Amino acid sequence: MDGVPRVPEQRRAGESAALRFSVLGPVRAWRGEDSLPTGSPQQRALLAALLLREGRTATSGELIDALWGEESPPQALAAVRTYASRLRKALDPGVLISESGGYAIRLAATDSSLDLAEAKELASDAEKAKHSGDLCSARDLLNRALGLWDGEPLASVPGPYAETQRARLDEWRLQLLESRLDMDLEQGCHAEAVSELTALTAAHPLRERLRELLMLALYRSGRQAEALAVYADTRRLLADELGVDPRPGLKELQQRILQADPGLAEPSAPAAEPAAAPVRPAQLPATVTDFTGRASFVQELSDVLASASSAEGEGQVMAVSALAGIGGVGKTTLAVHVAHQARAAFPDGQLYVDLQGAGQRAAEPETVLGAFLRALGTADSSIPDSLEERSALYRSVLDGRRVLVLLDNARDAAQVRPLLPGTEGCAALVTSRVRMVDLAGAHLVDLDVMSPEEALQLFTKIVGEERVASEREAALDVVAACGFLPLAIRIAASRLAARRTWTVSVLAAKLGDERRRLDELQAGDLAVKATFELGYGQLEPAQARAFRLLGLADGPDISLAAAAAVLDLPIDDTEDLLESLVDTSLLESAAPGRYRYHDLVRLYARACAERDEQPPSERDAAMSRLLDFYLATAAGVYAIERPGDRLVDHLEPTVHPGLSFEDRHRAQDWLYSEAISLLACVRQSTKEGFLRRTVDALWASVDLAESGTNSKTYEGVAAALREAAQEAGDSHAEARALVTLAYVHHITGRFDPAREAAAQALELAAETDHLTSCWASNTLGVIALYQNQYDAGEAHLTRAIESFRACHDRPGEASALCNLSRIHLAAGRTSSAVSLAQQGTDMYDDMGHALKGANGRYALGLALTQSGRLPEATARLSEALTVFRNSRQRLWEGMSLFRLAEADLAAQRPAQAAANAEMALTVLRGIGGEWRRGNVLIVLGQALNGIGHSGRAQVCWRESLDIFETLGAPEAATVRALLNPLAVA
Repeated sequence: MDGVPRVPEQRRAGESAALRFSVLGPVRAWRGEDSLPTGSPQQRALLAALLLREGRTATSGELIDALWGEESPPQALAAVRTYASRLRKALDPGVLISESGGYAIRLAATDSSLDLAEAKELASDAEKAKHSGDLCSARDLLNRALGLWDGEPLASVPGPYAETQRARLDEWRLQLLESRLDMDLEQGCHAEAVSELTALTAAHPLRERLRELLMLALYRSGRQAEALAVYADTRRLLADELGVDPRPGLKELQQRILQADPGLAEPSAPAAEPAAAPVRPAQLPATVTDFTGRASFVQELSDVLASASSAEGEGQVMAVSALAGIGGVGKTTLAVHVAHQARAAFPDGQLYVDLQGAGQRAAEPETVLGAFLRALGTADSSIPDSLEERSALYRSVLDGRRVLVLLDNARDAAQVRPLLPGTEGCAALVTSRVRMVDLAGAHLVDLDVMSPEEALQLFTKIVGEERVASEREAALDVVAACGFLPLAIRIAASRLAARRTWTVSVLAAKLGDERRRLDELQAGDLAVKATFELGYGQLEPAQARAFRLLGLADGPDISLAAAAAVLDLPIDDTEDLLESLVDTSLLESAAPGRYRYHDLVRLYARACAERDEQPPSERDAAMSRLLDFYLATAAGVYAIERPGDRLVDHLEPTVHPGLSFEDRHRAQDWLYSEAISLLACVRQSTKEGFLRRTVDALWASVDLAESGTNSKTYEGVAAALREAAQEAGDSHAEARALVTLAYVHHITGRFDPAREAAAQALELAAETDHLTSCWASNTLGVIALYQNQYDAGEAHLTRAIESFRACHDRPGEASALCNLSRIHLAAGRTSSAVSLAQQGTDMYDDMGHALKGANGRYALGLALTQSGRLPEATARLSEALTVFRNSRQRLWEGMSLFRLAEADLAAQRPAQAAANAEMALTVLRGIGGEWRRGNVLIVLGQALNGIGHSGRAQVCWRESLDIFETLGAPEAATVRALLNPLAVA
């Protein structure tokens, strides 16, 4: 809870405001949004006693016992009557009533009238949801119930009855918490649960169920030693405090952890139900013997066909299913397979035709109808000439029959409509490369490529288990190179099966060359390129141009705005073109406003661009527009996050203006949603004329370096750009690439390569790029801090401050001041450290610099902690944490939690310190590097030791020691000093 009293919703006009009461916290009452007086503590005790009876009458004697117990005053009865009279006046008429010598409160028939009743209803609904298997809803309902608590139940209410009920409600809350935490673990949220369970076990050290859940959460988080240490701590505590052993369930869990019992692993998703056994068709093409996977699609289509043939033996509807997908995705194979399975449901026949819709001469509907009518027994002399008459006769012949019609490879809905049965009991399956959104009443199915598991199964069926088993990794490379496209897999596998001297690795190597891949994927009359060529040949000129140019970008997908930049078209025109390509299945809609190619289709699109895009310079122009779009937009995001930062004034100019944003949150949304595509564009744009813009785009998107999800990719791109700049002899671009590389190394805790990269950047930029020199000096100062080289760090940062001032870069100056504060702090100059951090923070605040202002507050919080000004330190660090969390800066979110844990330890709050340190470990998982993790483990161990979890503390310190010894870091001595006293004891 946030400490704000819960109040009922505003009433509708003309309605009287409802009363609402709370007991899961202070005893309070409201009418609408207005708080009502509840009087003295004894009067609140009376109100609580009546509310907790939930409408039942309490006698005067019972109320006296509730308020005073055995030591009631002489005028107790008169006091009860007085309290009741005052409450009656404060409440609505008819709420507090007198009956049978006692009193009762009659509430409105709604669970929201009393928070306790609402909590009970939510808990009951959660139990029902849990029993039905809906754990997500159950967890949500329990969280809502727990959210109704507002501190201690019946807070400050006197009397023995209140004391008993307070204990009962506290116990119930713990039971609900345990139930919700149990479901958290069932849902795989074990890492997140560790922090909460650590704090709860500190608050309730003798509650074994919480300890059991903590052991399980730690074990599932890969922290087996800590899980066992929890058991050791628990056993010792129970023996010392109660003289008993842990209960059997806890002992059993310890043994299962020791044995690494597979049953303790996360619950796995239930296996998919097997597809129905296939049946034999009458007229359909033969199904392939190695049909693989597609179970969900088989079931979905079978269900649609069943709707036309079942229902107690009488057909109910004429069912139509239309399958769409790119060439080679297996539409025909799937449709034939499903039709075979459904044969028994359509005893009057199954019709099939290849409509040749992907070719230049699609089948004419009247020709197809003639063939269908003859197959249904109609004499040639009875078949009319016109399309309309043939279609009408076809429907008449099918009346009363159960026939399945498979219309394969359709061109469009117009070709299909005359061929559909018109009566119930019949069904049609249609395959096409075009999504038939205009085919009324059709059940549309978009067929995607196979899953990796299905693809490997198909490959293995064709090649043979023996050859694949010995080279499983190479086989996975083959099916991945095929883009999991069934036709490509079948071709590749067939080539390998026909060449006994080839190994799977040989085939994988051949397919590894992207420029040759489509040429390799052909066998006999099967060829992936030929399949794509059919679809490409039917495109209009504007569609074909869009198809070619958009395939040049390396990203996994492309946004509508980025596509408009590539094509140099307005957004609306671009969207029309892209949606038309989606309808042809040559392009996929990854999400609203985002589009992607299948990997092989992208290769084909690039081949078309090289062959057909004239003049060839248009390819470079398209990619230049895309790079401009990313650079300009990233620069705009950078400027919003860092107002006044001079970097945006020193970036390469762009022709495309990029996108603009109303606020920083929308800007962040764009940066993180475009991260992979942006970095892919940057990595591929290193040719002459692109390189400096490319490096600037990487620098402008520097927030991605510490996001966790994109950190590794960002680092790889930075290294690649540095290498490209070296090869091009461009010292300006190389220096800027080195600055980004130094930053990546610094945030991942690799300080030696970070120092080397920053020093090289400083040397390269000293004469030509003043701004890069500033940031290189700033980075060198930070790295010197981490390496305990305080004099060198102060020199670098002093130079950075002077340089930033010279180029009027106030955000850069503020950054260097905050970093210099850290140097002073490490050197024991606490007073000047506080002053420098405050100066930097004030500068950020003057500029409205929310994100970097959080960095200032972080530095200020550290200095205030060491100064002993702990409430101020906690406040500044909490403010920084909020901004970092909202800005998705996971590294600094985790570090802020770590620093809060340090402040908590200094303030003698070990339980809170443990909770914050646990959350820091969770947030920093995968980012920040081992050095930072080692430091967090030190503090976590100190906090755990402070709450009596000495076994877990030793596990944390030993892990920390391993980290620092591996790194050769001086912090190892600190950890040894923590461990040695425990070892002696």
